[in-house]
Amino acid sequence: MASHTLLVLSISPSTSQSCCRKSNNSSLSVPRSSLFGNKLSIPSPNSRLFVRKHRRSPISTVLFSLPTAKPDRASSEKLPKWSARAIKSFAMAELEARKLKYLNTGTEALLMGILVEGTSLAAKFLRANGITLLKVREETVNSLGKSDMYFFSPEHPPLTESAQRALDWAVDEKLKSGESGEITPAYLLLGIWSEKESAGHKIMAALGFDDEKANELTKSMNEDV
Repeated sequence: MASHTLLVLSISPSTSQSCCRKSNNSSLSVPRSSLFGNKLSIPSPNSRLFVRKHRRSPISTVLFSLPTAKPDRASSEKLPKWSARAIKSFAMAELEARKLKYLNTGTEALLMGILVEGTSLAAKFLRANGITLLKVREETVNSLGKSDMYFFSPEHPPLTESAQRALDWAVDEKLKSGESGEITPAYLLLGIWSEKESAGHKIMAALGFDDEKANELTKSMNEDV
């Protein structure tokens, strides 16, 4: 079972004070709200809501790691970390899986996540070779079909086995390279390509990606920061 090691961004909430003036001889009550889901009453257009803003230093801790099927890696401090772009690509992959109402985050979703993030070497390389987000979405729907319109995906659709292997492949290849630095989306993209029976690999191949392009990306991927 994959071990998730992403930590939620923890932000210290600031206090806010609000008061509402009477409008049309009726008073408006606005209950306190917080970051933890308390119900918030929305004031009417005729009322004014005053919020005092307090300057604060957000306290946040993010562990730059992604799910792994190898439990011994979950707490290892010697492993290279995933880059911010790779983390965002993963988050966007989950979002794309939810948009398509899929039960899992597969290699096709990871591929879309890289393209949604859009600023990495991997994303630019894909676009330069004619592989766009729109084309990948169309191929995904053609290959996997549409989900039932009344189905709702989990908030964090779990990874398929092939998608998990793609992540672990990226970590392994970074370790084998002996290069310093973080694991970038280029490693993730090549991890998807390594899963030859996966939907992501088949979609890439259908859109013109091949081993020659994979080798070209490999030569330059350590330049990605």
